[in-house]
Amino acid sequence: MDSCSSDYPCPTKEDAIEAKAFIDLHNAARGQLADEERFECISMNGGCTISLPSAPAIGLNRILGLTKSEDLDKAYDWMKQRAGKRVLQVNTDAASDQVKHWIQSKGLTTYGPGWAKLRRTTDAVSLPSAAAVKTRKVWPDEAQVFGAMMCAGFGFPESLTVLWAAIVGRDGWSCFYALDGDVPVGTGAMFASGSFAWLGGERPCRAFETAVRRAKFLHRLYNLVRELKHTEIIFETANRSTGMAFTFGIIRMERRMGSL
Repeated sequence: MDSCSSDYPCPTKEDAIEAKAFIDLHNAARGQLADEERFECISMNGGCTISLPSAPAIGLNRILGLTKSEDLDKAYDWMKQRAGKRVLQVNTDAASDQVKHWIQSKGLTTYGPGWAKLRRTTDAVSLPSAAAVKTRKVWPDEAQVFGAMMCAGFGFPESLTVLWAAIVGRDGWSCFYALDGDVPVGTGAMFASGSFAWLGGERPCRAFETAVRRAKFLHRLYNLVRELKHTEIIFETANRSTGMAFTFGIIRMERRMGSL
């Protein structure tokens, strides 16, 4: 990677771990998805550009973690040739003047609500109470069920079941169920690299959304991160403030340190 400076900052650790997670997701699933899904991803200087046109989620159709205009040019030209939603995810408040000028030069516009990306140390997370949501790890022979639940929870087509099934049991990944008794009613996934753990894919099944509160589930997942000896947790969530977005658009990211 090139050296970093105030004019050419490196990706934040929050962006770097998330980019690693999506690059590894692509590596895990690219040989298993049908060719017509056109799942593609390129790694660029600590960030990535990823495209899965049939996925409704912005996270699978975006440019993430790039801080130099020359990298953004390459990613932009690459993404223009892809279909589906196409998004640049950037913290515009922390972006360099060069990146802000690049955004203006492309005429990118805001899109949807902003996202808040949160970073917590595990010593700031308390253990859940006995009434908290119960969880367990997903077993390897449940990979297809896990993938189907992820697709149902996020509104993905069934054809993408293998996308999420591919990470079950894979090095670096831990996949979890939220339970109603012994019945899985929610999903969650963690990607770990070094001391950092990125949490994603947390979603209760629609029929259990009132019984399995997302916040309680996340609370339990945070503590599982600590039990696995990682010291930093990265998570992002929708923020009610006005966001930036695109068709080619921009998602505004706000770095926040605080309680969840």
